[in-house]
Amino acid sequence: MKMKKINWKETGIDILVDIAAGMVIAIGVYNFALNANFPVAGFSGIAIVMYHLLGLPVGAGTIILNIPVAIFCYKFLGRNFFLKSLKSMIISSFLMDYVAPYLPVYEGSRLLAALCMGVLCGIGYAMIFMRGSSTGGQDFISVAIKKVRPHMTLGIITFALDILTIILGSVLVFKDVDGLIYGIIVTYLMAIVMDRIMYGIDEGKMTFIVTEHGEDVAEQIDEYSGRGSTILKGMGSYSKKKKDVVMCACNNKQMYTIKKMVHNIDPQAFTIIMESNEVVGEGFKEEIKEL
Repeated sequence: MKMKKINWKETGIDILVDIAAGMVIAIGVYNFALNANFPVAGFSGIAIVMYHLLGLPVGAGTIILNIPVAIFCYKFLGRNFFLKSLKSMIISSFLMDYVAPYLPVYEGSRLLAALCMGVLCGIGYAMIFMRGSSTGGQDFISVAIKKVRPHMTLGIITFALDILTIILGSVLVFKDVDGLIYGIIVTYLMAIVMDRIMYGIDEGKMTFIVTEHGEDVAEQIDEYSGRGSTILKGMGSYSKKKKDVVMCACNNKQMYTIKKMVHNIDPQAFTIIMESNEVVGEGFKEEIKEL
C-alpha cells in the first residue's frame, strides 16, 4: 500500500498549535483548578481525582485513562485522527506535569479560578479540535458522538459528558456542594467558549435585498466591500412583478453601509438582514478540515 506523503508544513503547524493549546489547558487545570478543590470535568477531572486519592501526576493519569478508550475508538475514528490525537495528548500531558508546576499556582477566589479555568480550557480544546485533533480520552468519545449526531455541537456534547465526571468527583473526593456548583460553572463556560471559537469566530451578517435594480446593487456592494453577490430571480406574490433578490454575506461593520447604499439606489427595496454564525468560502475563511 502506498504511504501517504507527510505534509511537513501542516505537521509543524499542528505541533505549534498543540504546544500553545496544551500550555493553555495545563495552566487552566494545574494552576487554577488543582488547588481550588472543585471537581473538573472530563478525563482531566478523573485524573485530578486519582491525584488526590493516589498521588498520581495529572498528566500521567490522563494517559493511563486514555489507553482503553483509544484502543476502543481507533477503528471508529480512523488512523489519522488517532495519531494526531496521540501527539496532542502526549504534548499536553507533558506540559501539564513538567512545565505548569514551575508556574505560580493561583490561590485566590474559587469563583475566579473556575472562570479562568473554563475560559482557558475552552480556548485550548477549541484550538486542538480546529486542527482536526483532540486530547484523547473523553474527546475521543465526543468526536465519536459528533460523527453519529453531526447536528450537535462539540461544546454541547462535551458539556453533557462532563456533568457525569463532575458528579463523580464531587461524590468521591471533594464532598462539597459548592465545589459541584463551581464544577458545573466551569463546564458550562468551557462549552460556550469552545462553540464560540469553533462556530462563531467568523460570524457576520447575511442579507437578502429584493429590488428591481439587482445588478446596480450588486455592483455597488462589490465596489465598496470587495464582496461578490448572488442575484436570484424572484417574483412578487401580490404584484406578480419580476424582482431581483441580491444575496450577500459580509461582516458586521460593512452591513450598515451596504444598507444605506441599497436605500440610495432603490428606496423601495425590501432588505432582510440576518445573523450569520459562520461563513466559509472564497473571500472568507477556508473550509475547516473534517475531524
